Amino acid sequence: MRSAPILDTDTPKFETPVEATRAPVGIARRVGAFVLRELREMLPPTIFFFIGFNLIVLTTNLLVANYGATFGSFMLATGAALVVGKAVLVANATRSIRRYDRAPLIRPILFKAAFYWAVVFVARLLEHWIRFWLVEGHPLGTFLPHLVAVFDWHRFIAIQLWIFVLFLIYETATELNHLFGKGELWHLLVTSRPSELPLDRRQRILELVRLSKLADTHSIDEFRDPSTLAHTQLVDIVHRIAREAGPRPLDG
Repeated sequence: MRSAPILDTDTPKFETPVEATRAPVGIARRVGAFVLRELREMLPPTIFFFIGFNLIVLTTNLLVANYGATFGSFMLATGAALVVGKAVLVANATRSIRRYDRAPLIRPILFKAAFYWAVVFVARLLEHWIRFWLVEGHPLGTFLPHLVAVFDWHRFIAIQLWIFVLFLIYETATELNHLFGKGELWHLLVTSRPSELPLDRRQRILELVRLSKLADTHSIDEFRDPSTLAHTQLVDIVHRIAREAGPRPLDG
């Protein structure tokens, strides 16, 4: 007679902790996925600028025969690469960065390189401001006079010029990779063999350009209609781009 109430009152005590632990686990999983996604997006520009900045430091030290400051310069270059990678991550989160995505390639390349350059410019100034105020302990109101009278603008502008050149190279490779498809540029440059393609690389690029122009001048209904010239041209381009199918194995 007494066992039923005892079981009824004890049941919530075992269920409540299980439900309470689901929320923290779900939040931790979402936070981990977000951090991992951000790191993956930040990694390519960071690696690229890490190599670029350290190459600039190495050549500069070789030219001036200043080998004593090599390690410190490499550490500064590594820190600058991390700043650039984070700045690219912040810039990619804005809508303005996609403004010229459907324009000829030269426009998004120049626009994104200039946009990233401006973001890095502000980030580097903020970095100097934080170091000036918090690390070196100077009064906050003396930062602008410091920029005018003491700050090494020649070195700062020289680094910014190299950053712009590196951004031009980086964005050119990025836009070509987006044009060919994610990973296809690496495939064409590193892993594929000329004999694996029905066309050579130059002809394949020309066919992709023709396909892009065809898509801009015709609607999807025209492509679906076999009686239209657009459908015929589409099939012809795809036929030239597609790989030749190998012989199928016999069943049985």
